Amino acid sequence: MPLLQAAGIRALEDPEQSRKLIISTNQPQVQLIIVRASDVPTYVKYGAADLGVAGKDVLDEQGGQGLYQPLDLGIARCRMMVAVREGFDYAKAVQQGARLRVATKYVQTARQHFAAKGVHVDLIKLYGSMELAPLVGLADAIVDLVSTGGTLKANHLVAVEEVAQISSRLVVNPAALKLKRAFMQPMIDAFTKALD
Repeated sequence: MPLLQAAGIRALEDPEQSRKLIISTNQPQVQLIIVRASDVPTYVKYGAADLGVAGKDVLDEQGGQGLYQPLDLGIARCRMMVAVREGFDYAKAVQQGARLRVATKYVQTARQHFAAKGVHVDLIKLYGSMELAPLVGLADAIVDLVSTGGTLKANHLVAVEEVAQISSRLVVNPAALKLKRAFMQPMIDAFTKALD
């Protein structure tokens, strides 16, 4: 919301308090659509929204292909990391040709990361509480977002390898940019200026 305000867009209702999924703004031609983060690329890709804000993790995992990504907004910064139980010999476990069980909700990202290292992985899709998987023997490692590392530490896990730096991106429907350039380019410029 602070970034939207800096770009000159102010919601007329508090999205945290309202039950509405479409919220009007101080700009009559701009409305805010409230969706799950994982759905943002879909709404923008299919033209239900002209632009959106999505994390690089979501774009990499769910298909940011075909979307114009003009700006790294520099918000919601964190890291995609591989983490294991304290004392687990990760270096030995990822030797060329090794096989590893990895729990994650980022299946595509994890597959690509380990394939690039030549490590065979059995991927276990989870939707939450990744840290539990190594503790109960479900997986050798997890791939998840890490901000401070506090949850890992509290559960006797350690981050052993960075997969990617993550932050939120402005995503734009390419057709909307072409067909509505007179409206869209000033919006992109407003976000660019807000970042400065």
